[in-house]
Amino acid sequence: MSQQNTDHIQITHIGSLPRPHALLDYIKAKYSGQSYDQAAFLQTLRQSVADVVRTQAACGIDYVTDGEFSKPGFFSYIQARLEGFEPRPNQKFTLFEKEVTAFPEYYEQYFKDAMIGGAAVKMVPMVCVGPVKYRGEQLLQTDIANVKAAAKAAGVADDHVFLPATAPSGVGKNEYYKSDEEYFHALAAELSKEYKAIVAAGLLVQIDDPFLPDIFVDPRLDAKQMKRRAEIYVEATNAALKGLPQERVRFHTCYGINEGPRIYEAALADIIRYVLKVKAGQYSFECANPRHEHEYHLFEDIKVPDGKVLCPGVITHASNIVEHPQLIAERLLRFAKLVGRENVMAGADCGFSSQALYRTEVHPTVVWEKFKAMREGADIASKQLWARKKRAARARGKAKGRKRGRR
Repeated sequence: MSQQNTDHIQITHIGSLPRPHALLDYIKAKYSGQSYDQAAFLQTLRQSVADVVRTQAACGIDYVTDGEFSKPGFFSYIQARLEGFEPRPNQKFTLFEKEVTAFPEYYEQYFKDAMIGGAAVKMVPMVCVGPVKYRGEQLLQTDIANVKAAAKAAGVADDHVFLPATAPSGVGKNEYYKSDEEYFHALAAELSKEYKAIVAAGLLVQIDDPFLPDIFVDPRLDAKQMKRRAEIYVEATNAALKGLPQERVRFHTCYGINEGPRIYEAALADIIRYVLKVKAGQYSFECANPRHEHEYHLFEDIKVPDGKVLCPGVITHASNIVEHPQLIAERLLRFAKLVGRENVMAGADCGFSSQALYRTEVHPTVVWEKFKAMREGADIASKQLWARKKRAARARGKAKGRKRGRR
């Protein structure tokens, strides 16, 4: 089933949502080696997923997910679902290097208060030290069972449910394989097991790759190296997706920073041609924050392949301001004019809790208001877009009637 629109603009989001504190307490205990009640944890997880799916449906979201409630974050996710990696707790993260170097005082406070300081599970770099092997079958089946049960209870069909999964590019550093190509293709072969299981369950798989844009602001790479690394990321992702119907695949990329100056991050022009090479049915990217909103002009020249859907961010995860529905409608109409109303889905710039955080930057109550505004804005745009079609059909009908009358 295509992800294209038929009679209205559909809305979705990127996946991660603020976790309930009761669930966070269990996640913290589980991943920090503390004792906890496994049965109580699983029940809390099931109920939390049921609640969050029901709330998404109530906000009018067409494509829902589990909020990534079972996952503490990218790096813990790797450790839990892939063999061949070891944590390096004493190794320092180099996050957003050029941006942090330019604004050290700001980001010292930012990491303390938000991305790192509020995390339920400490972020620890993961390093590949042996053969990669997927071992997340049981964890994935729990995710699938929870979200399918929740969707059924909320009246959402399975083909409007997605589960996010990391791209090969997001899985730690390599110290075992001989080359980047060998490493990323080994990851692709194992991660494909997760992708295929999600699709086999009747759901959509979303490939999360916030690491692709990082290439183009990496101070250690020249232009040729940037290009080759981006090609490797795309090649590995497509290898992992081989055999999957593209209409069951979503691809998401973003910039990894929420609230900040964001001067040193890639332009959409740097990455969009690589993004569109990924064999997916839908592509989502940031376009609501003020550093990137103007980039819709790119699609005046770039042709989107037939049958593909763009899902630009029309609400941002980097502000507690709730976007006005009229502005959301304007953002969607810009894209619809350029690529066709069937080929635009409304989304968020990124997730609202990319890790399991006790303190999210956007307050949970505000998240839901943003989603309601997105539904309202999409409806405003839909009314304009499909009303034009009805007016055109009526005009054609009248013209035919006049021709018959002249005969």
